[in-house]
Amino acid sequence: MGRITPQPGIEGIALYQGGDSTLSGINRVTKLSSNENPYGASPAARAAYAALSETLELYPSSDHGALREAIGDVHGLDPARIICGAGSDEIIAFLCNAFAGPGDEVIRTEHGFLMYDISARAAGATPVTVPERDRTADVDAILDAVTAQTRIVFLANPNNPTGTLAQQAEILRLADALPEHVLLVLDAAYAEYVLDADYDAGAALVDARENVVMTRTFSKIYGLGGLRIGYGYGPQHVVDTLNRIRGPFNVSAAALAAGEAAVRDTEHAETSRRRNAEWRDWLAAALADLGIQSDPSEGNFLLARFADEAEAKSADAALRGAGIIVRHVASYGLPHCLRITIGDEVGCTAVAKTLSDWRTGV
Repeated sequence: MGRITPQPGIEGIALYQGGDSTLSGINRVTKLSSNENPYGASPAARAAYAALSETLELYPSSDHGALREAIGDVHGLDPARIICGAGSDEIIAFLCNAFAGPGDEVIRTEHGFLMYDISARAAGATPVTVPERDRTADVDAILDAVTAQTRIVFLANPNNPTGTLAQQAEILRLADALPEHVLLVLDAAYAEYVLDADYDAGAALVDARENVVMTRTFSKIYGLGGLRIGYGYGPQHVVDTLNRIRGPFNVSAAALAAGEAAVRDTEHAETSRRRNAEWRDWLAAALADLGIQSDPSEGNFLLARFADEAEAKSADAALRGAGIIVRHVASYGLPHCLRITIGDEVGCTAVAKTLSDWRTGV
């Protein structure tokens, strides 16, 4: 007998591998592999989540109105042009399903988030990977890759896993040069960590154009990765289109309530941002003292570069032996690198000591 076969392109998708969270034989680990907030969710978000345990029998809001209003209040966005999803991953999938298909092309940079490739293939579109320059988005390379078949350009800014930031002037140049039939998606999952005063996560471009969308997440600075919640902000016609394919209850009641409380707790977010910047600078300097280089990062992680893949694997093994899990990013075309989430003081000092001992052969 024959077997049912999936749509073209599905079997070519490489399974996405999340960061490890356990180590065999080690009960207590320091997980620095998934860019999670080491300070957790705000007390307000935790209280809102706990309160939902009393009404688990009820369906959540289908229009996400209260959360959209909260996001709009805090970030100065039009709530009518916000769409919420099960993480920004779902918004990315919606965009590919709605605007790309067989015969269409979706552009991402060579070290960009792997879900862009996966979502494009799942929609039947062809992913196109363009080179970066010094692990940073190259606008000229992106524009050179645009064809009549291009439908979406995904650009993470700051980028994961490199942590690098494309300058605002370059983003504007890209938006100005893209044809009207191409949707520019600015993935700003790490926006809240950026210190660059000239940075704009994308809202201004969305408001000024009809072919730009910004995506954001609650998984990083808000510490709600376990609840899977994110959102997109775009032109009304784009959001209306995405809502046509969105499931009516795609975000749980607990996620909606915790998300609303989290985004309104600006003090917790600012504290997390400040602590991250402090320990990001400290760890980058400590690694540099060991001869381990990293680009200036605007996220909550560093991309540590080693001499070659063998050295990166050796350092990774040393960290794992000390109960510390980081992310070897060979799947992102960076086999000589480890992505290290910025932990708290205990986590960062443990990384530095372990790599110091590894470097000196202790």
